[in-house]
Amino acid sequence: MHGRECSLLGVITVTIAIVAVLLYDKGSFPTKQSSLTKTNPPASSSSRPRRSKKRFANMSLEKLMEKFLEQSMEAEDNFYRLEEQRLQAEDKRREEEHSRELQMLQMLGQIFAGISTSSPATPQPSCIPQTNPTVPLMRPSFGNRNHPSALNEFASHSQPAGPGLLMEEGDAKFIERSFSLGTAGMDSVIPLVRKTIPPLTSKKHKGQDGRIGIIGGCQEYTGAPFFAAISALKVGADLSHVFCTKEAAPVIKSYSPELIVHPVLDSPNAVEEIEKWLPRLHSLVVGPGLGREDMLLKNAKEIIERSKLRGIPIIIDADGLWLVAKEPSVIQGYQRGILTPNFMEFTRLYEAMHHEPLDSTDHKRSAQQLSIAMGNLTMVLKGEEDIITDGKNILTCSQEGSGRRCGGQGDLLSGSLGVFAHWAFNSPPDATKGMNPSLVAAFGATSLTRQCNRQAFHKHSRSTTTSDMIQEISSAFKKLFES
Repeated sequence: MHGRECSLLGVITVTIAIVAVLLYDKGSFPTKQSSLTKTNPPASSSSRPRRSKKRFANMSLEKLMEKFLEQSMEAEDNFYRLEEQRLQAEDKRREEEHSRELQMLQMLGQIFAGISTSSPATPQPSCIPQTNPTVPLMRPSFGNRNHPSALNEFASHSQPAGPGLLMEEGDAKFIERSFSLGTAGMDSVIPLVRKTIPPLTSKKHKGQDGRIGIIGGCQEYTGAPFFAAISALKVGADLSHVFCTKEAAPVIKSYSPELIVHPVLDSPNAVEEIEKWLPRLHSLVVGPGLGREDMLLKNAKEIIERSKLRGIPIIIDADGLWLVAKEPSVIQGYQRGILTPNFMEFTRLYEAMHHEPLDSTDHKRSAQQLSIAMGNLTMVLKGEEDIITDGKNILTCSQEGSGRRCGGQGDLLSGSLGVFAHWAFNSPPDATKGMNPSLVAAFGATSLTRQCNRQAFHKHSRSTTTSDMIQEISSAFKKLFES
């Protein structure tokens, strides 16, 4: 019998007992007693003495209620204890299934690798790249972290990869490992995101869970940096800084007292002023409301270069992507960099790198090719489904959102991604189970943005705005990562 049924049975039993005692004390059975008196002969003096009243009869109403509450709480405790045991058993079962799956993938990789190495000299298309037996099967490190080789996905064209679809780029063969929420995604990636989220404890100090910097905000665009900065705070960052132009600062400050606003982005010594804050920042979001003035783009470029020297995760969106399309080297090959283009921005980046029109029939392949061209930079292609790739692995986030595409949603994504990136890169090495922390962070941010969109649209329908979505961050975060 399940815990819930035990709890309900206990409550019903105690309630019946209380009602029965109260009715008995008030003499609520006169008809039955009179009929018994007429039909039964008088009891002799030698007959058995009358049974004493039930054990609840002499108890006051207050005592009965205390007994009732005590047994109810006990039944509730039993239910929660059994439910916790069930959840622990379910988690253990999933981990065992995941372990068996990995072992099977490793065996298949070895089998296919053996087949490919023993094939004739004439090369034939194969689903698994050939393996060099002298190269150990290891995952590459991301940033300064060393990850265990739990997933034998390829690190180069000489190593075997996991299951999926064959994709070729020149001489290299790449294997797609795809996830989507509702199937493998929820089971495989969301738990990894949860493990990177730091617990809330009274022992922490202000700033420990994230100090995020936003580079952007000019006279024309003040909403975008605000959306990114306030989203970072609501996701869980402790402090959120906005480095904007002098004209934009008073406007952004008026939106919220929660933000720290620096009016320095267009000053003559902007780079030096912002560089002083870099040691205090955990991640940087470049682009929301940046604009395309040459001076602002030049300052943003220099800030990116100096942030790279410190190993800070850098998320580039909006006008920051315009800068990358013009000068890809500014972020190319930086393993803690994440680009978040929409389709138009992605098209511009793709054609700038490949010097040919984009093939819009296969977005996953195109995203993977662009990531490889950018030095295996993590790419988040926003669309009907969000495609996340580092050139080696592909994740697809298909969490239900809505058809509403109001401006500012990308700023919510980039701001929250700044927080998730800090958490992922600073989590224990086994938290992501060997997966690139950038992929885990991006999956968490895209899932959250879509869930916020869905919840806001449910309330406001066609009138949904990004401000409505930001109000849903708390409940969406709980639903996805804390339920």
